[in-house]
Amino acid sequence: MSDKDALYRIQFISNGERYELYVKELMQGNMFGFIEIGDFVWNNHTEIVLDPSHEKLKDEFADVKRTYIPMHNVLRIDQVEKQGSAKITQLSDKVTSLSQPIYTPKK
Repeated sequence: MSDKDALYRIQFISNGERYELYVKELMQGNMFGFIEIGDFVWNNHTEIVLDPSHEKLKDEFADVKRTYIPMHNVLRIDQVEKQGSAKITQLSDKVTSLSQPIYTPKK
C-alpha cells in the first residue's frame, strides 16, 4: 500500500466516549498540540442491521472536511490494510482523559 492509498484507524477520547474512526488523511496539525484528520471513510452497509454508533458518527461528521484532535486525547493511531467499522464506545467512570495541557510556558 503506497502512502497515497494509506488508511488510518485513529482512536481518541472525547466527552467521555472513545471514538474509532477511519481516515485517509492524518497529519500533525498547524495548531500546536493537535492532530489533523480528514477524508473520512465510512462503511457502505449492505446488511439489513445497522450499527447505531456508526450512524451517529456519520451524522456527527457529515459536513466535516477536517477535524483537529488534541494530542493528549489520542489513544492510538494505526495504519491498516482493511477498513473496519467506525464506532463510539461509552467509557466507564474510571477512565478519564488528561485535563492538563501537554506544554505550559514558563513565566
